[in-house]
Formats: sequence, structure tokens, C-alpha cells
Amino acid sequence: MEIKVEDIKTIFHGEIVEFDKNNNLVLNIDDKKHELKIISFKSNILEFIFDNSYYEIRVLESTSTDLKILLNGNPLTLKKHSKLAEIIEKSAGRGGGGSSQNSISSQIPGRVISVSISKGDSVKKGDNIVVLESMKMQVAIKSPRDGVIKELKVKEGQSISRNDVVAVLE
Repeated sequence: MEIKVEDIKTIFHGEIVEFDKNNNLVLNIDDKKHELKIISFKSNILEFIFDNSYYEIRVLESTSTDLKILLNGNPLTLKKHSKLAEIIEKSAGRGGGGSSQNSISSQIPGRVISVSISKGDSVKKGDNIVVLESMKMQVAIKSPRDGVIKELKVKEGQSISRNDVVAVLE
């Protein structure tokens, strides 16, 4: 996993290696082993000992790209791996009725202001499927490949979330 801390140019590469004999996590961060002992984990507070030092993390906000926390009272924003959302979507097999390769999903939340196609229409790669309004901008969701619209999942005026399926290709 890659983690980027706001205001620090370095990207940290880490992985969980194992649990040791005392049930502590052994982490490998930038090719150096570290020990992590979790003391308490509540809904938004994590207390732990990392390399013999005590830490408390309070999660303030979590989005698909950022994690805003207080680390021992100091605010930090962690940037999650840029490919994390894509990996999660592929592993979850997103797709309302079809495989994830056949689903056309929104990469942003917004309100559908126009639908350019109907069920049964043939589309070419790059054709507009729907146009969204998000943060006062209009963004087109385009077909990723040639195909026929098997199912249309949205209508004009509807609000959708990031990763919602808007259409399914045959």
C-alpha cells in the first residue's frame, strides 16, 4: 500500500508482514520492520504503540482519496493510493446485472442533467452516455468501448454517487 502525507513529498510504501508471538503486527515500511501493538480501537479512535512510542489517532473524515486525522492532536491528511478505488472496484466485481467490464460507472457524484442514449442503442467508444452536473461543472460519462446498451440505470434529474452504474453494455 502507498500512503502520501500532505505537505511531505515522500510516499511511504508499507505492508503487513505478520503477527508476532504476542499478537502484535509486524509492518514493513520502506524496507524497515516496525512493531505495532493496538491498545484500543473504537469507532473513530485508535490507540497504539508503534516502535515503543504511544500514539492516538482520531479519524475526522475519510473519503475515497483522503483520510483526515488527528495524530496526537496534530492534524494530518493522508492521501490514499491513487489506484485504490480502481482496485476495490475490480475486486468487488461492481456491475448491476453485468460484469464490471460491461458496466459504465460515474467517477464523480452529481446530478444527471441529460441522458444521450436509450436501451438498445449502439454506441461507439467515446460516445456520451450521460452528462452530470457536479460542483457547477458539466461532466460527460463516455462509453469505454463499442457495444449495445443493455440497460440504462439513471434518468434525468437523478442524483448519483461516485461509482454508481449508469448503464450496462452488451
